[in-house]
Amino acid sequence: MLETSAESPVAVRVVSQAIGDYLSRLGSVWIEGELSEVTVRPGAQMVFMRLRDTSADMSISIMCHKSVLDSVSPLPQNARVVMNSKVSWYEKNGSLSFSVKEIRQVGVGELLARLEALKSQLALEGLFDADRKQELPFLPRAVGLICGRNSDAEKDVVENAKRRWPAVRFEIREVAVQGAAAVVEVSNALRELDDNPEVDVIIITRGGGSFEDLLPFSDESLVRLAADCQTPIVSAIGHEKDAPLLDLVADWRASTPTDAGKKVVPDMDEELTKISNLRDRAARTIQGRIDFEIAKIEQLMDRPIMRDPLTLITTRLEIITNLRARSFRSTDAALAIATEEIAGLQTQVRTLSPQATLDRGYAVLQKEEGAVVRSASELTPGEHLRVRLAQGEAKVVSE
Repeated sequence: MLETSAESPVAVRVVSQAIGDYLSRLGSVWIEGELSEVTVRPGAQMVFMRLRDTSADMSISIMCHKSVLDSVSPLPQNARVVMNSKVSWYEKNGSLSFSVKEIRQVGVGELLARLEALKSQLALEGLFDADRKQELPFLPRAVGLICGRNSDAEKDVVENAKRRWPAVRFEIREVAVQGAAAVVEVSNALRELDDNPEVDVIIITRGGGSFEDLLPFSDESLVRLAADCQTPIVSAIGHEKDAPLLDLVADWRASTPTDAGKKVVPDMDEELTKISNLRDRAARTIQGRIDFEIAKIEQLMDRPIMRDPLTLITTRLEIITNLRARSFRSTDAALAIATEEIAGLQTQVRTLSPQATLDRGYAVLQKEEGAVVRSASELTPGEHLRVRLAQGEAKVVSE
């Protein structure tokens, strides 16, 4: 590590040599990326090109001997490769370069194996679970659309959506949908639309293509970004047979761009038909209720009581009159029975009463306090007594 300060700086060559020494310790490294901008000058032995990172907006400049490139030719455009390269530092002009010793194209089989491993990892994390899926809005305020520039997929989505709902409004972001810049541009557009409060659903679409063309839509960073979005996402990548990982994490997968355009908005004719049917159904229900109540009123009006309302009073009057007469008869009978019982009790009382004895000429001797004298031994000479007769009483004195 260089020890420097404002008082003891080092020369440019020393810094450049230090950088060279540090980079030389890095040795050879294997780098993976997407090959682009391959420049082969006529008669030149060196080939210059750029290696892009498909998940980030960055690339590095590399060079190799023409024989190294010829060993893997022909390479398709934007081929995915791995390179064994060594960093070179030119001390005189302070430039960095990567010198490639070997280039290998990443085969489809290897890419499929990587995608399958990534798919299993994301599935274990729950990014594909059904309970994470959001419901699509019935009628979005605005539909976000991420598509290729002037693409047929864009036209299919817009035309089919407008055919179903002419007033639908789109927020369209035209981006690269294949190649090294696709992941970055699609991701930036997705973030922008997800942050837009007017956008209620986002469609990510592109037409069909080769397996390599659709690889950006299986990129891990893009898939994770889609899983974190708050806005529902419709994936319409390629055709029915194509299955990028974005389809699995999206809230709804459309088999084609046309299908996506039909899914995000309702069919105006169908909705108007539904409204008309519901209106007719409501009218029939209300009319049926009215007819039922009218029939019920007519049945009530046909009753005798409604034709002659006094019948109700007359009927009740007869019932009350009969009950009144019955109550009188019951009362009279009860009084007669009670009178007979009282007369019988009077007879019994008179028979048992001492008065009857007195009426036959007997008298009852009582002391002044009312006690009846039954024996002469109960009397004392000179005691005042009362004699009760059949008619009145008299006072006497004992001797």
